Amino acid sequence: MPEPNLTVWPGRPYPLGATLDAQGVNFALFSEVGQAVELCLFDEAGRETRLELPEKTGHVWHGYVPGVTAGQRYGYRVHGPWAPERGLRCLPSKLLLDPYARALDGAVARDEAVFSYHFDRPDGSVNETDSAAHVPRSLVVDPSFDWAGDQPPRRPLHETIIYETHVKGFSVRRPELPPDLRGTYAGLGHPASVEYLRGLGVTAVELLPVQQFIHDAQLLERGLRNYWGYNTIGYFAPHNEYAAARTPAGAVPEFKRMVAAFHAAGIEVILDVVYNHTAEGNHLGPLLCFRGIDNGAYYRLEPDRRSHYADYTGTGNTLNAGHSYVRQLIMDSLRYWVTEMHVDGFRFDLAATFMREEHAVERMAAFFDLIQQDPVVSQVKLIAEPWDVGEDGYQAGNFPPLWSEWNGRYRDAVRDYWRGQPRTLGEMGYRLTGSSDLYEHSARRPHASINFVTAHDGFTLADLVSYDQKHNEANGEGPIPGESHNRSWNHGVEGPTDDPAVLALRRRQQRNFLATLVLSQGVPMLLGGDELGRTQRGNNNAYCQDNETSWYDWAAADEQLLAFTRRLIALRRAHPVFRRRRWFHGRRIHGHEVTDIGWFRPTGEPMDESHWAEASTHALGLYLGGHDLGVDEQGTAIVDASFYLLFNANAEQLAFCLPARRWGRSWEPVIDTTQEDGLPAHRGRLAAGSEVACVGRSLMLLRRAG
Repeated sequence: MPEPNLTVWPGRPYPLGATLDAQGVNFALFSEVGQAVELCLFDEAGRETRLELPEKTGHVWHGYVPGVTAGQRYGYRVHGPWAPERGLRCLPSKLLLDPYARALDGAVARDEAVFSYHFDRPDGSVNETDSAAHVPRSLVVDPSFDWAGDQPPRRPLHETIIYETHVKGFSVRRPELPPDLRGTYAGLGHPASVEYLRGLGVTAVELLPVQQFIHDAQLLERGLRNYWGYNTIGYFAPHNEYAAARTPAGAVPEFKRMVAAFHAAGIEVILDVVYNHTAEGNHLGPLLCFRGIDNGAYYRLEPDRRSHYADYTGTGNTLNAGHSYVRQLIMDSLRYWVTEMHVDGFRFDLAATFMREEHAVERMAAFFDLIQQDPVVSQVKLIAEPWDVGEDGYQAGNFPPLWSEWNGRYRDAVRDYWRGQPRTLGEMGYRLTGSSDLYEHSARRPHASINFVTAHDGFTLADLVSYDQKHNEANGEGPIPGESHNRSWNHGVEGPTDDPAVLALRRRQQRNFLATLVLSQGVPMLLGGDELGRTQRGNNNAYCQDNETSWYDWAAADEQLLAFTRRLIALRRAHPVFRRRRWFHGRRIHGHEVTDIGWFRPTGEPMDESHWAEASTHALGLYLGGHDLGVDEQGTAIVDASFYLLFNANAEQLAFCLPARRWGRSWEPVIDTTQEDGLPAHRGRLAAGSEVACVGRSLMLLRRAG
């Protein structure tokens, strides 16, 4: 790397971060409490050169260094007050990351030097040991990239099918991939990976955190790692461990090539982002970046004890989204991932934290105004995890109109129904039809509901139907007893078994859950690997299991379940009636003897209000009319086939009587979850009023044939 000209010019306060041009680099860093800021440049051998930033405009320190080029390693030292009791934690002995760094080189070492105290006396004198040898370097990045006409798919939400997955876990054991690409962005973007997902039929991949994160020291000490990645330290940098490229900033172009490969296949890329807290943890956490730059600006501090952090996230700290420069950081980061990295949307971890104004929850907090007004971010997919761990933290249904939400009530209702819990029909009715009780009041549509039965945080689908208790012993936790969720359809057998009756029931329940998910109104989200029968052997919190517990075992893939899932997704994509843009009317349409929806008892009679509340009723029929589905982009009316779903969550078989002729003169079976391949055993037509035998704990789908 050429030796930079050590002259420092005043430069510009905007944009923040390191901005490369043909002559050098402009460096800009926000710090209101800083009294001086040193830019630290590192050569290939790790030798450090310190340059004081000469200008401060507003609260931004800045300087321009001629001769600096792409690939330059750098960091900051912020001089200022050290008074933790007042929320001030400037300590120039600690090398700090640039919050706007586009790439990072290296990792945080397990060393006392990265902390502001000595381990044997945390309340003693400040630890002024230099940390530079133990922390990553920020990197100057050349943003140029040939996107070769890349076009984001911009698929409407109601046509979206999400696949939640992990960059490393998906590909690290995939045999079709070259060994050096497994577990990387290049591996996920490899033609074999992209073709698998395209063939599955999903339209978007939702990636667990890929913004640069660190591994918690306490996990490393136990031989574990932060596998999920909800421990962000760099909001602009793709996580460097997922790069096959061995150049310091190679993760950036490699990530872009992955996105371009997905776009070429019509698949969008959604990032799971963690703007609610950082990897610096609580008051005993490492001093790496934000804490040493301007602690009181970046974090919410306890008002009566400013040496400690308000914790609405369960991780030790909460980002202060009420501060103007923190909001700017978040918005600049989101825009960067859209404009420079071409991603198509975001899932916001613990998004209820953004509703907190001075600790209280405010539904229309300023953060949402920023999103609404932003011409870039407002145009991509925005998905909230609608809760945090603070008081009043559960905010399902309360996000603004642009937003969709992970629908936890959908998950709970569908699970309860299929395990035979009492009084579930009414809740199930709302969840199958888009959850109008949660979203219609805020002018949102069914696609506001991101439906899921399983997600990264919890049991896989195979484990959900196989385990009664959490088995997280590998995390360093003992067995965790609790309510037996599954015993009623596990025959009292937990975990692996050779009992054919138990195995058959488990496999059928997997098909029931998948069929319910894919055929519900709203946006289905499939946990990656569920279509393969992936197991974590009962571990429902594998956040620290960067090993075979979490990685996809492609050699053990359940090919029949995979084929069934593909068939379901193809059915949904072929029929607009399963992905309505609008809410159901529940009435006759334009005076005709057709309606868009109908609910029925197994007798074939329409349900009334009293039937919804029956505690012991676990069977219902659902008619979906293929009329009045709106118009397409060219203004043509959308008309589809009509379908009838039979749900039987009872343990015993039931005879369902098909409804009267006005709902359909004849019906053709399409899906039957009692069959391993999901194809109905009975292929002929069924007349209106005829009986259909529906096996206990099974689902059938019929298409109107006349």
